[in-house]
This record gives sequence, structure tokens and C-alpha cells, in this order.
Amino acid sequence: MKRNISTYFLMILICFQIISAVPSGLLLIIDPTGNKLGTPLSMLDGSPFTNFLIPGLFLFTMLGIFPILVLYGLTKRSIFKAADKLNPYKLQHWSWTFSYYLGLLLVLWINMQLLFLKSWAMLHFMYSMLGVLIIIVTHLPSVKQNYEIKSNH
Repeated sequence: MKRNISTYFLMILICFQIISAVPSGLLLIIDPTGNKLGTPLSMLDGSPFTNFLIPGLFLFTMLGIFPILVLYGLTKRSIFKAADKLNPYKLQHWSWTFSYYLGLLLVLWINMQLLFLKSWAMLHFMYSMLGVLIIIVTHLPSVKQNYEIKSNH
């Protein structure tokens, strides 16, 4: 099936998320003090964390590696039985549903940061909008149609 411009735009948004989350998460795992990213530990005051290891692991896996899996599914439309089990939208390919999950996850991640950190930065707004944009583009009729599962009946 030929992809439309909206589908390519969704893939670009997810690529941007991957490019920003993988190195940042990895740096926080390697150096949980946050020094390699220029992020002071004092940012975590008021949060349940004493260092950036757990946030780094979440950032790397859930917002870095998970989107790689989603992007792979969007490009290859591969069969992935484990992902299908987590897909309540049985008429849609699992990667479409997981794109939606990714957008929700990103918005929730940013909101949790705002809750714990009690501070705001322009990056919070940008990544919140990225999450919202992923959700909106995922639900565009042209994208949704692109990932419909055709019945064999």
C-alpha cells in the first residue's frame, strides 16, 4: 500500500522523538548525576528520585527504544503477535495503536515531570505538543486508513 504524506509526517515525528530520547536517556543512565547533560540533581527535589537513573531508563526504553519498535511496525507493517495482544483496535495494525500509545506516553511523561519538578521550561511545552501532534496525526483518517487490517472474509 502506498503511504500518504500524513503517514510520512507521523514517521518524522516519531523519528524526532527517537533522536532526542535515545542519547539523552543513555547519558542519564551512564551518568545518573545528570552532569553529562548539564542537568543538576537539584531538579529532582520534590520528586521520588535521588538521581536520574530511573528517569533515564524510562526515557531510553519507553520514549527511545519503544518508538523504534513503533517506527519499524509503521514502515514494515510486520506481524508481531505480542503487540497484537496489546492492541484493542483489532481492525488496525498494532503499529497504528502503538503510535497512539506513544503520543499518550509522551504527554503523560511531560505532565509527570511538571508535577514532580514544580518548574516549567520551553522543552516541556515542545514535547507536550509533540505528543499531542503524534496523537492527532495518528488519528487522521488518511493515516488510520493506511493501517486498517483488511478482512479475509
